[in-house]
Amino acid sequence: MEEKIYNGILKLENGNAFILGRDDERYFEGEPFWNGYLKHFAGKKVFARRLAQRDYTTGKPIIIMWPDDNFLDSPCVDLYYNERLVKYPASRFGHIAINTDGEIFNFSHLINENEILKLEEYFYRPALGEFAPHPETQLYNCENPEKPYFDKFGRLFMRNIHVLRIRGLDVKILSGIFRDELKRILETPPDPEKPGKYRDFNFATKNCAVIIRKGLTKYGLRGLGGSFPRDFFTNASYYFTRRAKKLNLKVKIFKLDQLKVDEAPYSRLTPLINPLNRVKRLMLTYTNR
Repeated sequence: MEEKIYNGILKLENGNAFILGRDDERYFEGEPFWNGYLKHFAGKKVFARRLAQRDYTTGKPIIIMWPDDNFLDSPCVDLYYNERLVKYPASRFGHIAINTDGEIFNFSHLINENEILKLEEYFYRPALGEFAPHPETQLYNCENPEKPYFDKFGRLFMRNIHVLRIRGLDVKILSGIFRDELKRILETPPDPEKPGKYRDFNFATKNCAVIIRKGLTKYGLRGLGGSFPRDFFTNASYYFTRRAKKLNLKVKIFKLDQLKVDEAPYSRLTPLINPLNRVKRLMLTYTNR
């Protein structure tokens, strides 16, 4: 059973944080709030709920919080290009994920990051418990299986995110395609020499961008190119904006700026590998959300 969602104004009074509800009720008073939330959301209307995961320091359920900003223009498909994480060499090409009307499919070389996430978990998970970086190294660390540090908190606190939003595609069909792919990945026998890694992942030929591109091709969208995240995002943005009228789609491109927190440095834009995509990028127009 899913945890109840609360909403109200995030307040901080004399060092005491809580959410002030409509009838002056104080939700989560006395419970641990992540500093990143207090930095960015104090005084704003938010939603919040408890997660199944627990904070390592207090042992209490982790509270996830997200702003009331009506982000999702339902029903739609979003393609997310995440800029690269500067502290991880494996992130040098950035990352791609896809949202099919509220189900965000994430594919990765790490098995635990092949998952379906709700919008609030993908963007706004706190850097607490297993979601946080290791307190000493500030990196991914699973040496202690009882207290793993996956360093996979809210992506918007970790990176700038570029969004290609498409309205008019069949979200149910796309969801089914990516659910099948996720099932195949999770059922793939692991490589004993690479514990915790997806055995068939390849940074050039079977990465997050290639998996999503092939899913869109299976849906029937022919001609999509790009084998690296930013190249694929640029190519897909050009593809859909040029075909929007013919395919009866509504398309827009915009950027979500990183919400800077202590646990993550600023992300960086990756270079475009294919020179043709550099030309296509110049022909794309970013809009406001």
